Amino acid sequence: MLVAQNLLSAFDRVTEYWSPKVIGKVNDQLLKVAKVKGQLVWHAHDLEDELFHIVKGELRMELEDGVVHLREGDTLTIPKGVRHNPVADEECWLLLIEPASTKHTGDEITPLTRSLAEQLS
Repeated sequence: MLVAQNLLSAFDRVTEYWSPKVIGKVNDQLLKVAKVKGQLVWHAHDLEDELFHIVKGELRMELEDGVVHLREGDTLTIPKGVRHNPVADEECWLLLIEPASTKHTGDEITPLTRSLAEQLS
């Protein structure tokens, strides 16, 4: 039997900033929730697009050719190969949709980088 999931309650699983948690799967796309504050790292995903949906708060997406300001309810898709750096001055809640093959910080490895196993826990 299928069971509904409450998106806002899913954020209870997130205890660290920049540490996404997988909450579902649609075909080969993973649905992840994350709480973020500060900045992650400049990175790109060479083979995968990545969707950011702002559930709560605001996010500044730094891109090589400018900045996109996102507010609650906004959605932005980062096309594969585009370098980006997400920044949140205050706590922000994100719903991310991306292929299961997507590395958290692309080829950049930092103390904030999380493996898929960590995201599934």
